[in-house]
Amino acid sequence: MAVEGTTPASPIPIPELTKITNEACDDALKTVTEYEHTQVASWNSAIINTVLKALITATAPEDSTKPAPYRFTVNSTIVQQGMIDKSAAAQGAQSNAGKRGMHSASGAYWDVNRDGMWTFKYPGGEERGLDVVVSVTWFAMA
Repeated sequence: MAVEGTTPASPIPIPELTKITNEACDDALKTVTEYEHTQVASWNSAIINTVLKALITATAPEDSTKPAPYRFTVNSTIVQQGMIDKSAAAQGAQSNAGKRGMHSASGAYWDVNRDGMWTFKYPGGEERGLDVVVSVTWFAMA
């Protein structure tokens, strides 16, 4: 079980993982201006597939006869932000009416020295009325 305060080594540096994930979200949501329920599945798929492909490429062994050193799971969650009462906002009233909260947690039983997880909140979602959270989990192969 992962021990609080320990951080397993990421298969690629966290700044690179952040860049990959941010670019995947940017690309999947480049034309999005607001939440559209009928499009969310395709946005999630695009983000997940882009991140997975980049992770697999970045960690592939130079010798193609050797097995891949990691297995990955990628989860993308897109939440519609609540509708804000624009008339109250125009009058300067501070209100949380219509806003939504979200909390997500994960746990795992694994080798804390080789396996791990990382979570990213896409900073470009808010301007589109979205909260986008991407989680990556990796499992080192023997």
